[in-house]
Amino acid sequence: MTFNRRDFLRCSAAVAAGLSTGRWLHANEEKEGQGSGFGGFTVGVQSYTFRKFPLEQALKRTQELGLKYAEFYNAHVPLNASSEKLDAVKKLCGEYGVTPIAFGVESFSKNHDANKKKFEFGKALGIKHLSADPDPDSFDSLDKLVGEYKISIAIHPHGPSGGKLHRWYSAEVILNAVKDHHPLIGTCLDTGHLIRAAQLGAKLDPAAEVRTMGARNFGMHLKDHDNARKTDVVFGKGALDVPEVLKALREVKFNGYIAIEYEANENNPSPDVKECVAILKESIKKLG
Repeated sequence: MTFNRRDFLRCSAAVAAGLSTGRWLHANEEKEGQGSGFGGFTVGVQSYTFRKFPLEQALKRTQELGLKYAEFYNAHVPLNASSEKLDAVKKLCGEYGVTPIAFGVESFSKNHDANKKKFEFGKALGIKHLSADPDPDSFDSLDKLVGEYKISIAIHPHGPSGGKLHRWYSAEVILNAVKDHHPLIGTCLDTGHLIRAAQLGAKLDPAAEVRTMGARNFGMHLKDHDNARKTDVVFGKGALDVPEVLKALREVKFNGYIAIEYEANENNPSPDVKECVAILKESIKKLG
């Protein structure tokens, strides 16, 4: 399904209106202290950070870090969960003050019915974004579903694997694929995987990648990576320039979510993530 100019402009206007509303809501969250310390950015955690812990322990650790949002992955909230199970998940999230905002990373194919089930799941969980690794032939289906459910598809670049770059390894590759599709199909850039692409000679600047995607930035997995040691590290100890990424997000009027993700020290990631949160807050403060 390719959008003609009239369809594209109409959808773009609708999305722009939604973004304006979202910015107003985030400004009010900041006033009320709900976004305290994050300068209007919606900041949470990718629950994969706590993959060694069951859901409640992951929520407890998220709360202890002062984070109020989460992108869940399917080991914490299974895709085949019943409506009763999802109600229990949402109740537990409420008890820990954590709001589900996204889910993923999920694959999508040209199988419309299978894709629709994931959107139904997302609607039931109450999320706004599905971080995704879609097949190139899935976009006709996804055009219909993002429009129907008002849940974005946020394409997530993974890093090098098996001596090859991931099929969606950069913003340029993603934008070329989605530019003629629904405005709610864009990215959840992963700064760590963007940095890792240099291991195969693709030197990508995360801030420049944000600027390339512009209004199609819906989420971000914020992480730093040390390519020499091939491990995630606390912000600033690898190649990530946090202030410059934040500056780029502000420039493109980013209204999505930032999920801190940390894949190192899987048995006790909280101390390192706490440092990341502090560095993020300080960077936001300097940004003004």
